[in-house]
Amino acid sequence: MKFKRSAGILLHPSSLPGPYGIGDIGPAAHKWLDFLAQSDCSLWQILPLGPTGYGDSPYQCFSAFAGNPYLISPDRLIEDGLLQSDDLVDLPSFPLHQVDFGALIPWKLTMLDVAFQRFETGASDELHSTLNAFQNAHASWLDDFALFMALKEEHGGASWVTWAPPLRDRHPSALEEARSRLATTIRSQIFRQFIFFQQWNEVRLKAARLGIQIIGDIPIFVAHDSADVWAHAELFYLDQTGWPTVVSGVPPDYFSPTGQLWGNPLYRWDVHRENGYVWWLERFRAVLSLVDIVRLDHFRGFVQSWQVSAKEKTAINGQWGDGPGTHFFETLLSNLNALPIIAEDLGIITDDVIELRDRFNLPGMKILLFAFQFEPRYLPHRYTTTNCVVYTGTHDNDTIRGWYERVEENERAFYRQYLDRDGSQVNWDLIRACWSSIGFFSLAPMQDFLGLGNEARMNYPGNPSGNWSWRMSEGALTDELCEHIRELNYLYSRKNE
Repeated sequence: MKFKRSAGILLHPSSLPGPYGIGDIGPAAHKWLDFLAQSDCSLWQILPLGPTGYGDSPYQCFSAFAGNPYLISPDRLIEDGLLQSDDLVDLPSFPLHQVDFGALIPWKLTMLDVAFQRFETGASDELHSTLNAFQNAHASWLDDFALFMALKEEHGGASWVTWAPPLRDRHPSALEEARSRLATTIRSQIFRQFIFFQQWNEVRLKAARLGIQIIGDIPIFVAHDSADVWAHAELFYLDQTGWPTVVSGVPPDYFSPTGQLWGNPLYRWDVHRENGYVWWLERFRAVLSLVDIVRLDHFRGFVQSWQVSAKEKTAINGQWGDGPGTHFFETLLSNLNALPIIAEDLGIITDDVIELRDRFNLPGMKILLFAFQFEPRYLPHRYTTTNCVVYTGTHDNDTIRGWYERVEENERAFYRQYLDRDGSQVNWDLIRACWSSIGFFSLAPMQDFLGLGNEARMNYPGNPSGNWSWRMSEGALTDELCEHIRELNYLYSRKNE
């Protein structure tokens, strides 16, 4: 798929400002799109939109298909008559610059329950019909997900492997009885998804009107405690009680000397191939109904993935296991007709990974923050093709300023020498280098445009908690910042047209 030269900003909706404890997909998201358009950016990159679970990570979701109810906008619910302003009078005093998930989650779910009750008792017949149509259209994943979440709620949030065996193993009679017993809770889960998809569709339609493409994210692996694994256990390496036998990770690297033990169950690729990768096709179609382009996380895992015994405490003692390779992407292409994919080709990249990426003409990623120490191939003068996406850094990296303050002097000195700068505006120096490169997409996290340090870093790979909480200040989107970004887009032919 051919992309045009353009630029944009990485900012997850949870990082948007607002009074409700977390950024959401209401007015702040629409204001954000206006800012992007005014600054002549035509790309908005986000993280996975799924319902976050363990560690509040968007890469550990309860579903690969569902939306995150924490991102639902209370303001939009008021506009739709599903909430009243009085319902928000007891709004907690949430911090403005980070998400306090411990305080946010119970408040947000209680608020959504109030909206659900008002929907059940007072919504129009037309709105009820619209929800029923939504449920029918998404039944392939929504029915299992709603039941899964209702059962988790009934079990106090416990993982599905701890449920009674008839429910754990999905005996039809046990599922039927649970659907009857938990009918109201199941419908409330369907309601939350209905509202999320309605609100997100409004965001996406506005983005399209403004000429802005949204870059989404497909994590290669899914969480063990998810509706996906519970409902499709045959697709994963699990024992008879549902526990993984081998799990995902990466070997020791620049992020961690003991590697990263992600803990996700690994796919039985032979089973996926036998059934025509139907689950994966549904997953791609679902995500591409929400975004325009997909960053395919951990691309090398489709060639080989690091497999670690579920008994291990670190990722050191693992081995490489084969992925689905060429056949998988041929199946995707023949069914989707195009592959609007960015290959996240970071880490230990071997020739066979490059061959797979290039066979399907998928752009890879260049990370400038790596260029000045151990990845000189990411220095802009070494790029040999425009078919790449250039980042200052991603959600997994230091901010630019945080990097400059953390690294050794020889690394800082090389940056100053390479770009002929004095370090006083290191964030803008690297953004300019990114924007001036030959790569057809240039992107930087919003934290870098704001010149923030590592107090605003989104994620520390390998740290199980304390991530994903940064939020932008209410007054951050200034006219001066807009003009600065617009000038870069003009100078380097990345203007939104």
